[in-house]
Amino acid sequence: MGDRFLQIGCGDGRLFATLAGKVGLTGRACGIVPDATSAGIVQAAAAKQGVLVEIEVAPYEALPCDDGTFDIALLYHVIAGMTPEQRVGCLQDAQRALRPGGRCMVIEVSPRGGLGGLLSRRRAHESYVATGGAERALTEEGYSAVRQLADREGEAFFEALKRRTP
Repeated sequence: MGDRFLQIGCGDGRLFATLAGKVGLTGRACGIVPDATSAGIVQAAAAKQGVLVEIEVAPYEALPCDDGTFDIALLYHVIAGMTPEQRVGCLQDAQRALRPGGRCMVIEVSPRGGLGGLLSRRRAHESYVATGGAERALTEEGYSAVRQLADREGEAFFEALKRRTP
């Protein structure tokens, strides 16, 4: 309750709407999407949940928010499919938007084996996975306490903190 929450990449909006409900009336929930079509989908999901949200259409590496605005930033299925330059820009701008000590969460596709791997349509760039994936990307951009929280049902969950002092 009361947290300022930013989600970069909102998918179909259901996760964003659910998490937006957790910040309550004293918090703030802002979703960044790549286009107007996505904004409409996310807004509809938020309306269905009955939550107040802000939806912004913007590039993920040029967020329309002030420095230190948010307590938590969630990057949802975005960085694994980016070029290295886009990924660096996105992670740096998410860090800029976080308050000192703020938390960055990454949810992304995890490599799957067997039949699940064959049937999965979502994939990370092979070079991204081979060079250490989200953990390495977050560490290289200056986040601290980087760790993987879980890997289940084809998704990997990571957490990192913005350093309190530069």
